[in-house]
Amino acid sequence: MLPVIFWAAYHYQKDRHLPEPASHLALAFVLGLLALGVSKILYTGLEPLGLRYDAYALADDNPLGLLVYAMLAIGPIEEIAKLLPFVAIIIRFKEFNEPVDGIIYASFIGLGYATAENLLYLGTLTPLQAAARGFAGPAIHIVFASIWAHWITRDWLARRRMGRSLIIGVGLAAAAHGLYDFLVMQKPAWELAIAATLIVTLWVWRLFVLRRLQRNALRQAAGPQPRL
Repeated sequence: MLPVIFWAAYHYQKDRHLPEPASHLALAFVLGLLALGVSKILYTGLEPLGLRYDAYALADDNPLGLLVYAMLAIGPIEEIAKLLPFVAIIIRFKEFNEPVDGIIYASFIGLGYATAENLLYLGTLTPLQAAARGFAGPAIHIVFASIWAHWITRDWLARRRMGRSLIIGVGLAAAAHGLYDFLVMQKPAWELAIAATLIVTLWVWRLFVLRRLQRNALRQAAGPQPRL
């Protein structure tokens, strides 16, 4: 639970301008926990279509099949599961009123999802693997959720149609998620290095976006500056 506490405190501190109610952030976390159940339902829905596979078995016997499954099933299913409570509940809060809010709330949803996922796999991992997953899982789900949250929030607050932002945001997040899972399941050191580089690159992008959004929010709050 230490990584969960750390990331929750980190994002609460990041939302300095017009901070969101702690109760809403806690709800987003709980919705993230429940989103894991949604993803399980979506995975189950693949079985009647003959499209449900064991990803780890594919990693051993069919790398190309794993790539296709990761990109077209794992990534889309898990990002859509996190997205649903965001568009159904979170963006309708009256306090959801500035661009940075989308990333903050989506991060708490991702944090809840990662927590539930880590608890699910805890019994199958060694203590070292459990510790590694405990630290990596939250960061990974947070950064993927931030992609679609950024696109959707921008259109939602501008009162624009969200169809394009949904397709682009979820598409990019699902592709990044699927590629990451494919690389990690392959396990060779060079592929793990590529996966780590992908996450670091996305995290740097996320830091840049957060800083820009916070700077714009503070500038708007200050109002027009008088000319000297």
